[in-house]
Amino acid sequence: MSTSRTEDFFLNMSGLNSSLYSNTSGNDSVPDPPLEEIMLQYLGPRRSPFFLPVALTYLLIFIVGVGGNLLTCTVIAKHRKMRTPTNLYLFSLAVSDLLVLILGMPLETYELWQNYPFPFGEGGCLFKVFLFEMVCFASVLNVTALSVERYVAVVHPLRTRYTVTTRHVQRVITAVWLAALFCALPNTSLHGIYYLELDSGPVPESATCHMLKPLWIYNLVIQVTTISFYFMPMTVISVLYMVIGVRLGQDQRSRGSGGDSGKNGGSEVSWTIHVEGGKRRQITKMLFVVVVVFAICWAPFHIDRLLWSFTTHWTDYMHGVYEYVHILSGVLFYLSSAVNPIIYNMLSSRFRERFRELVCHKGGGATAASRNSSPPISKVLKSASCSTHVSSSGRRSRARDTASTSGWEHEDETTFM
Repeated sequence: MSTSRTEDFFLNMSGLNSSLYSNTSGNDSVPDPPLEEIMLQYLGPRRSPFFLPVALTYLLIFIVGVGGNLLTCTVIAKHRKMRTPTNLYLFSLAVSDLLVLILGMPLETYELWQNYPFPFGEGGCLFKVFLFEMVCFASVLNVTALSVERYVAVVHPLRTRYTVTTRHVQRVITAVWLAALFCALPNTSLHGIYYLELDSGPVPESATCHMLKPLWIYNLVIQVTTISFYFMPMTVISVLYMVIGVRLGQDQRSRGSGGDSGKNGGSEVSWTIHVEGGKRRQITKMLFVVVVVFAICWAPFHIDRLLWSFTTHWTDYMHGVYEYVHILSGVLFYLSSAVNPIIYNMLSSRFRERFRELVCHKGGGATAASRNSSPPISKVLKSASCSTHVSSSGRRSRARDTASTSGWEHEDETTFM
């Protein structure tokens, strides 16, 4: 979450050497303050006063998040029908969440317990910064790509067959992770291990992982990445879902006004369009909720970074505000990595069915029971039966043409959830 837990002490620390040297060299009769007092003054307390409540919250998020995301990855990997282009993006997002929960959260919790000395050396420091930056960028790019895919599937369904394919999505996901990897390098290169310098040399007990390069470079990187990887993607996503909402509303009104056609021999066609529209709305609703939760949970994270970036004069009050924003941003950051499987279970009958099947391990009986209790699945089966058993060749042709126009056939292959 935070790449700079001790950065709010940076300005004080930068003036430490001159003040200590003036005390020791200018007036030898003045005794040096104890080392612990010096570190407390310039680095703050070793243990965060919020450690216990935050650690318990993190533990709950860790259990729910790791379990839920492992279920998501297992379900998508295990069931062929779940390996749709839409679900591949969700798989990539789940991998990102697992990385931050399994590798990032323990480091964050350790720093709450013991802020210094940082025990993992230069390599551990760079890995921590790189991990959080890469996951941050990969997550927002995955959500953006997922929203574009939904836009194409709803607004331009005829293009879906050729543009939203499994192979194409795999290439996009690869590009997303490569872009996240390279974009994480600038901020990573600014960090390292910092030691307090005394007359006798650096103090090993004061080792902290934070920024070493000039402050203006860090501020520039943070401002550029926040705009490029939060505000701009959220703006694009908002516009896409506004267009999607308008299109779904138009489709629903057109289906309602065309209800009389079902009475004139087109009942099977009307049923197919009705089921297709319901399934499409269910998927879009679920993904919209994922995006909204993502935006809310990540907002404090970027406010935290911008607050540090734009604040030039730190007071005790500003330190207090920053500390609370920092804690809130950490909790919501990790919460965003745990909440997605809960959303899938609540809003997707297909995911709910597969989760239940995987957790209960009751074989065919449990699967059959879950199918019987899942109305959207039974509607799809009924729709398939209607399309197959149309006796009139003219009616069969109309059903096929209508399904092709609305993207039904390809939707079944690419976004069935």
